[in-house]
Amino acid sequence: MKRTEFASWPCSIARSVDLLGDWWTPLVLREAFLGVRRFDDMQRSLGIGRNVLTQRLKRLVDEGMLDRVLYQEKPDRYEYVLTDKGRDFYPVLAAMIAWGDQWLSGEEGPPIVLRHKACGHDMSAKVVCSECGEPIQARDVRARLGPGYPPDTPPPGPRVERA
Repeated sequence: MKRTEFASWPCSIARSVDLLGDWWTPLVLREAFLGVRRFDDMQRSLGIGRNVLTQRLKRLVDEGMLDRVLYQEKPDRYEYVLTDKGRDFYPVLAAMIAWGDQWLSGEEGPPIVLRHKACGHDMSAKVVCSECGEPIQARDVRARLGPGYPPDTPPPGPRVERA
C-alpha cells in the first residue's frame, strides 16, 4: 500500500504529519531530547528495528531536524544532535505529554514528569495565544486562509474564513 504524500498540501498539519506522522519518528525525537544521541543506544532504548531506525534518522537529518556528527573514526561512528529546527519541536512533544497525562495515564499517574529548570516546579505544557498569553481552546479560535494558501483551492472546511 502506497503512502499518501502530504508535503505539498496547503496545510501545516498535513506537512508536519508527512514528516513526523509515523509512530516511530516522535519517539526518536523524544530520545534525542532525553539525551540519547548514538544509534545503538537509541535502538536499545526504543526496541526499534535497525532498518526502521536508520530510515527515521536519515529522514530527520535530511529534513534538518538532526545533525549527524562524527564522534569516532576507524570505524566511523556518528551521533545525532538536535538542530534548531529539531529543538523547536519540543513544545509539540510537551503538549503531547500533557494531553497523554490527562487522558491516557492510569491511577498511578504520569510515567514521566517534566520539571521547569527556570522555576524548579513540575509543569505541564499549555498552548497559549502568542499575543495575549491566554490558553487557547478550539471554541475560542477562528481559522482564516493565510498568504500561503493557493488562491484557486477551496478552503479545507466550512469554518475557515477567507482573508
